[in-house]
Amino acid sequence: MAYTSTDYEEEEMQMARYAKALSHPARIAILKLLASMDTCFCGEIVDILPIAQATVSQHLKELKESGLIQGSIEPPKIRYCIEPENWEKAQSLFSDFWQQTFISQSNGRKA
Repeated sequence: MAYTSTDYEEEEMQMARYAKALSHPARIAILKLLASMDTCFCGEIVDILPIAQATVSQHLKELKESGLIQGSIEPPKIRYCIEPENWEKAQSLFSDFWQQTFISQSNGRKA
């Protein structure tokens, strides 16, 4: 039986969006950088990480679409930061998932 997007719960769909956003090492590096700073501009990320400006912009777009970061326009630049509500939601979803998976595996093991 093939699944469609309507066969999944909203939590599963959201978790998949977060996982996709986290699926590239450059995006992980960008998130770590943003988490260590209150906010920063794309140019600052380019100055710190060994990634071209166009590539950083594309990764920021992916992270923003996932909801993990937000950007506020300060012409002519955009200031980026972690989106706190979605960041906490992602942490909770993944924590619950890993905890539930571990418990299921532990209960199924024989001593």
